[in-house]
Amino acid sequence: MANEEITDQIQTSAEAHEATAIPCARVVHTGKNPPRTAELEPLPEGMSAEDIDAKSPAQWAYERLILYIQNFETQLDNAHEVAMGFTGGDAGVMRIEGMGFFDPDVITFYGTDEGNARTQLIQHVSQLNVMLRALPKAVEEEEPRRIGFHLAADLKRK
Repeated sequence: MANEEITDQIQTSAEAHEATAIPCARVVHTGKNPPRTAELEPLPEGMSAEDIDAKSPAQWAYERLILYIQNFETQLDNAHEVAMGFTGGDAGVMRIEGMGFFDPDVITFYGTDEGNARTQLIQHVSQLNVMLRALPKAVEEEEPRRIGFHLAADLKRK
């Protein structure tokens, strides 16, 4: 028998189903004055309206990445924008200008690299490894672009 905890708590079938639809998230910080992170924030209504089991791995990864990007951007000053560093190689950094997914298992990032060349990363969800970085905003732009807030607006339209 699995290591299940037996309790005296009784749930209706609706409560049991709801409990399986709510994702589990946790974060622990050891530094002083830790930032508020995506794991601590409630899910947007459009994102939580759909049962997790109904989502493909690509859609679920895409939606959570949006939350992480948006949260990262809330901690940036007006001189910086979010970028993505590549892990496991020397491909450099991509300034994120767009993001998408292709069911059932592909995430795509669109942007420009450090030399301002058009860049696209297509990644299988099993290989997903993203490092968010703060880069100085483009000189020609007055305000930094906040891609996370544009992407999160799309989550609310579901």
